[in-house]
Amino acid sequence: MNSFASHYALFLAEAATLVLAALALVAGLGFLSRRKARHPGAIQVVDVNRQLEAAGDRIEALRLSKKGLKALQKQRKAERKARQQGEAGPCSYLIDFKGDIRASAFVALREEITAILQVARPGDDVLLRLESPGGMVNRYGLAAAQLLRLRDARLPLTVMVDTVAASGGYLMAATADTIVASPFALVGSIGVIAQIPNFHRWLQARDIDWEQFTAGQFKRTVTVFGENTEAGRAKLREELEDIHARFRAFVHERRAHLDMDTVGTGEAWLGSRARELGLVDELGTSDEVIRRACQGGRVLQVSYQRKMTLPERVRMSAQAAWDGIWQPPSPLG
Repeated sequence: MNSFASHYALFLAEAATLVLAALALVAGLGFLSRRKARHPGAIQVVDVNRQLEAAGDRIEALRLSKKGLKALQKQRKAERKARQQGEAGPCSYLIDFKGDIRASAFVALREEITAILQVARPGDDVLLRLESPGGMVNRYGLAAAQLLRLRDARLPLTVMVDTVAASGGYLMAATADTIVASPFALVGSIGVIAQIPNFHRWLQARDIDWEQFTAGQFKRTVTVFGENTEAGRAKLREELEDIHARFRAFVHERRAHLDMDTVGTGEAWLGSRARELGLVDELGTSDEVIRRACQGGRVLQVSYQRKMTLPERVRMSAQAAWDGIWQPPSPLG
């Protein structure tokens, strides 16, 4: 008995040491993160016209004769001089959003949109290359609200979907004046889901109690370690239905032609079928949309760049691991 007690005490001491070490590590990373946060990111701008032009010229350099290449170089120089001396024409601003479950890219999105609104003129527009399977409802709602700032400023917005804009991703896409999707892109999934593992019976089998204290009848509906009740489950379902109704209403307000009883079921469709249902307006790739925009005016790619600190990378990895276990109410069909 004494041997068991001593081993158990040693186990508790080791566990406590590990917990304290983890807390110290988190505190240290948080301190370093606050220090590093003094160095914000910056807006980067790329001239897409010149980028495409340079790519084509590299091929032409191998196709043309020396005389032809010299003439091309002279032509490019004259075109650049004319652009510099002439009045600024319409400009398309190209931005990218690659979404994860937490819509982490909204941090860059808000900076990019703020920068664009500072300089945009009548006749300009915005092209958004969007890729997202959806995620947390509050974060994707905020990302969609950032895009509505463009609508409020009367800047036409075209959303381009090459692979997927589902659920929270489609919530964002619905803010656009025009949605262009490739034929096999996955689009739609206007639905809501929440899932959580429960270890209550496993803990009971090992005589481990889990105590949880709340104030407010529905402060917690379901839990990972406690015993879930039918009342809690019913309340969570009610909350999900409310979020789904608001999701449908948001989409329908901006795309009034949609039959929400058909498309608001949580199903997702390939781009060609989504076009038939009215979820997207055109079929095509972002590459072709951008190329056409370059032919009609200037295209500038705007991106907010900030190097992540080590504490932030560690925190994001830990958060991603937790998100795989507990998935809060999300427009993720």
